[in-house]
Amino acid sequence: MYLRRSNPQQWVRPREHETKIGQAIACLREGDNLAELLASHQAEGCRVALVGVPESIGPQGNCGKGGAELGWQAFLNAFMNLQATPAMPTHELLLVGEVDCADLQQQADDLPPATANNQTLAQLRALCAELDQRVLQVVSALFQADYEVILIGGGHNNAYPLLKAGFETTGQAFASVNLDPHADFRPLEGRHSGNGFSYAYMEGALAHYHVVSLHEGKNSAQSLRKLAEAGFSYHSMHRLYDMQFTTAIDEVSELVAGWQAPLGLELDVDAIMQAPASALNYTGVSFPQAYRFVSQLAASSYTRYLHLAEAAPARHPAGVEAGYIASGQLLSELTLAYLFGREQRP
Repeated sequence: MYLRRSNPQQWVRPREHETKIGQAIACLREGDNLAELLASHQAEGCRVALVGVPESIGPQGNCGKGGAELGWQAFLNAFMNLQATPAMPTHELLLVGEVDCADLQQQADDLPPATANNQTLAQLRALCAELDQRVLQVVSALFQADYEVILIGGGHNNAYPLLKAGFETTGQAFASVNLDPHADFRPLEGRHSGNGFSYAYMEGALAHYHVVSLHEGKNSAQSLRKLAEAGFSYHSMHRLYDMQFTTAIDEVSELVAGWQAPLGLELDVDAIMQAPASALNYTGVSFPQAYRFVSQLAASSYTRYLHLAEAAPARHPAGVEAGYIASGQLLSELTLAYLFGREQRP
């Protein structure tokens, strides 16, 4: 199993008379039988598995920049130092750990820069396919144990193994709603962060798909055509400029209710204005809108996972330290949005 347990204590900055989330959160116990461990934690009240993927292989394989490998660390540093109080909805969380992919990331980092005349892109995409299998193995175990999953860090390539794992473990094709300027419906040209949903659709894992804040100038004509041919839909960024965001999310909620399929909730951090992401965006949605997107859709009884992708501390204009702080806070608040949203389910 490509799983590395996380020790929250290494991130906690303790203070007398206070209890931080990192001092109170349930953590995956030691042992070799993951199914038994997950069952024992579930018997104690854990329902949501928290797992990270520290990689930027997928974005690099999509002709993009690195930096997403630090998102999970930024999250842990921020989230584990929030106060553990009765008002915080963290009592059902289980900190599982991270997908072990350091060796794959090192291989990607050692490759020469990608150009039209070398094999770097092909090698990155082969590494991304290897990463798919590791993520698939870990999240399949979580879905099989009937956990909801919050997956943080890495590129949007990890949507594919999430959807595939959900499909294979439940026998039902998933629906997905994605807050993202990009549909990530690029051709099947080898795995990367730009084609997770097209691969999932091709393999029968994705039955319904809607993108919120899609920018039609940031998606190829071929991608938009294939999206339409599949019967998938979107709220464009330009449409959102002319309407209330809450109205748009109400429309999406109606779609989800009509699909009656298990739902994967996707959020690419580069949808948020000025967030440190693999593709920095100055014309996206606001953070309160992103929070509303997560919290309202998490309230649906169909929702099975939240995927927070592409946060890249190294891409912050003020440098990696500023990006580390900003990414950690963003990812922490979006995680809380999901947990608060779950509490509103019927």
